[in-house]
Amino acid sequence: MKDSQKIFLAVKDYLVSAESFQLIYDADLDMLKTNPQPTDEDLPKYYESENYISHTDEKRGLFSWLYQVVKKWSLRRKVNLINGLNNGSGSLLDVGAGTGEFLKEAKDEGWEVYGTEPNKNASKLASEKGILLKSNLDDFVGKEFDVVTLWHVLEHISDLDETVLKLVNLVRPNGTLIIAAPNFKSYDAKHYGNFWAAYDAPRHLWHFSKKAIEKIFSENFVLQETKPMVFDSYYVSLLSEKYKTGNSFSLKAIWIGFLSNLKAKTSKEYSSHIYCFKKRT
Repeated sequence: MKDSQKIFLAVKDYLVSAESFQLIYDADLDMLKTNPQPTDEDLPKYYESENYISHTDEKRGLFSWLYQVVKKWSLRRKVNLINGLNNGSGSLLDVGAGTGEFLKEAKDEGWEVYGTEPNKNASKLASEKGILLKSNLDDFVGKEFDVVTLWHVLEHISDLDETVLKLVNLVRPNGTLIIAAPNFKSYDAKHYGNFWAAYDAPRHLWHFSKKAIEKIFSENFVLQETKPMVFDSYYVSLLSEKYKTGNSFSLKAIWIGFLSNLKAKTSKEYSSHIYCFKKRT
């Protein structure tokens, strides 16, 4: 282990395997790495849970229902965001498109949409909406897009450096790259520690700070704006409280979510952020 790296926290997979992992802090980038990281062959098994709700459209149970309700509101916000950044419609690539709802919303507003999704069940649900997804970014080699989005996806990608290079080539000059990711420096992350649901090891292979995201993309992109994802603190706190106490619903979790957003008004460290980059020309 490098001198600039040290064990930050020991965490557990509460969703599938109950296995333990370490989060290794990289001081150079101000980010964490899950250790050990599953191989590409083993990683899919950690997603094999009916409770992994980003691969489903179901509203069964409290967390699924809350997730889908908030997602509907978020979809409108996301489309408004890309419309504003690109002065209307254009070509859009969504990486890790899940069940395709964001792309469908964008398509309905006139965007020319493309997407990737490695999970076959999620991709099938997208196709039923008329959104046909590719399995990986290699299917788009040589193409450029006005906007490329990764909504809570970058933390899942094993080949991070290679993927960043691919993203550089996929965004046209002066085009837009949007990254949404959890922030391990938020108040709810500090409060829940190893129970913080957004660590989500080993599905989340990387854990970013604001500094890390900007540094990773700074060579080819200019960070124009960072936006908070205020609902994430409530959802993540509810799930974290469930991991910690077993309670399916907790008023304390709602309070922690509120407190996290309140403190972030000063610290600017929200539970999750949206980073809006413009590609250098």
